[in-house]
Amino acid sequence: MLWLRILSTICIALSVNSFLRHHFSAVRKPLSMSSIEAETSKFLHYSIASEIRENFKTPIYVYDEKSLISQAEKALSFPNLYGLRVRFAMKACPNAAILKLFKKMGVNFDASSGYEVLRAVKAGVSPSCISLSSQELPANFEELIKMGIEFNACSLNQLETFGRLFPGGSCGVRFNPGKGSGGTGKTNVGGSSSSFGIWHELKEQVKAIAAQHKINIARIHTHIGSGSDPDIWLNVSLLSLNLVREFPNVVTLNLGGGFKVGRMSYEKSTDLSVVGAPVMES
Repeated sequence: MLWLRILSTICIALSVNSFLRHHFSAVRKPLSMSSIEAETSKFLHYSIASEIRENFKTPIYVYDEKSLISQAEKALSFPNLYGLRVRFAMKACPNAAILKLFKKMGVNFDASSGYEVLRAVKAGVSPSCISLSSQELPANFEELIKMGIEFNACSLNQLETFGRLFPGGSCGVRFNPGKGSGGTGKTNVGGSSSSFGIWHELKEQVKAIAAQHKINIARIHTHIGSGSDPDIWLNVSLLSLNLVREFPNVVTLNLGGGFKVGRMSYEKSTDLSVVGAPVMES
């Protein structure tokens, strides 16, 4: 199982200043775009952005269906031996039209809150196609589980709560594998500085809680960050496979996502076929 943050969806608020402050003169002088070394987006050129601003005003959100479909197709082609389930992380963009597009393509969904679960259901997504991994359990958690969603416990307390409410039930567990990687420090959600997931060294406590409440641990989930380094992601994937071996009833490994998507002209995207091959071989 693999859920991917397909970040070719780019939400932009267009705003252009006509004047820039000149640091060496008391007089403000207008600068033309030709005199400014501007970054170039692969998704939306300045000329098109300006046209959209003039025609529709700002702020405005712009989506590219062609790019969305292309990214989803790449994810659905991720190398695998025993089956693949691609999930779209709704927090990347919960627009109902995009959810419906991905649903039509056979993509499942990852929700990080109870609100996202309900939003997906309202867009026509079956609860069985939604996985909830949340830092804090929703107030309507019990109701959501009864709807038929999948659930990954992200803390020992969450696992304990699930066990009390649904003894003998089945769920997944999100582990912090001990390493992280992100495009920035704020998008790094693995390693000792991150609160996301159960620290990998606490696996014996996970086993004890599961045994106490007769919980079937059916999934292992790890996620280390958005815009992650492909080599670090691959290393963590192998560590995740070792965690799977600790839980004999696990049938699904959720490898997280956050693969780097080059948005600017100088950025490179992660090749999913390349990073997926070693995982398949393992």
